[in-house]
Amino acid sequence: MRFVSLIALLPSVLALPTQSLDVGDLSLSPRADPSLTGYLGVFFLGDKPSVYFYLSNGNNANSMVALNKGLPVINPTKGTVGVRDPSIIPGGGSEAGKKWYIIGTDLDIAKTTWDAAQRKGSRSIFVWESTDLVTWNNERLISVEDATAGMVWAPSAIWDEAKGEYLVHWASKFYPTSDPNHTGSPSAIRIRYAYTKDFKTFSTPQDYINRSPTNIIDLEFLPLGNNAYARFMKDETAKTVFTEISTNGLFGTWTRPAGANAVIESAVEGPAVYWDNQVPGKAHLLLDFYGGDGYRPYESSDVKSGKWSASDSSAWPKNLRHGSVLPVTQVQIEALGKRWGA
Repeated sequence: MRFVSLIALLPSVLALPTQSLDVGDLSLSPRADPSLTGYLGVFFLGDKPSVYFYLSNGNNANSMVALNKGLPVINPTKGTVGVRDPSIIPGGGSEAGKKWYIIGTDLDIAKTTWDAAQRKGSRSIFVWESTDLVTWNNERLISVEDATAGMVWAPSAIWDEAKGEYLVHWASKFYPTSDPNHTGSPSAIRIRYAYTKDFKTFSTPQDYINRSPTNIIDLEFLPLGNNAYARFMKDETAKTVFTEISTNGLFGTWTRPAGANAVIESAVEGPAVYWDNQVPGKAHLLLDFYGGDGYRPYESSDVKSGKWSASDSSAWPKNLRHGSVLPVTQVQIEALGKRWGA
């Protein structure tokens, strides 16, 4: 991975502010927001199953540099002692601007095989929390599926305004109760969901997307306003990422805007989507080329059309893997730089 000087790229990050961290409302919005002056990315790095922090170069959504000298900010200590697919979740409701969560997959693939990870993998999700985006604590491993599940992969979440809780979702496959050792044929992988108010206690999980025999993983949402949403997921059977749109809520009617068989890209996974801070209606999408150099950026000025194009990736780091991105304010950038900068 090639970086020029952090001093040249991140003058604002390297400043040492004396003020306390201002935690404003970071809810995603299709409108440009002048209070948001950068982006915080959380990722894992291929064979390094920890959480790595990256900050944008100014307000450029397609340029990021590593914090903490390229070392992990979070190293898991529970479960498999490995975390993949970290997702940073802004607080909703009374926690808006006051709390953030990072959740992720409990998996260190170096200690197992892909077959075993899907038959007898972890049925729990990692959780860390923060009140300032800088210090992360209260690590916990929360079991969300019963013994019939083979694994829990790529958990993420969105605040459901109507419910007043977080809708948490992940991918799992299941084995019949007559096969307690999971040696036979499982169900297709499907997206499951549960609600939580605190990422400690979860409702009984249910199916959210079940398209058997097609395997579906890696779900992410982008709120569009007025109870409309875009969602992105991977067809694990075809190895493609595609998008769907609902204009009537998270449990509304979902359709592929560019056609029933339309895809954004092939041989990719781990979609991470976020609005541009400066240009109204512009959104960014990261797609993980898992057989190549990891995340590459895409963009769209009309998310509802389902049309995305590759962005300029000349300043984008190589080998970042499935994670997520959060818009941040200047004061938050400075606080992150003070704690985790060069």
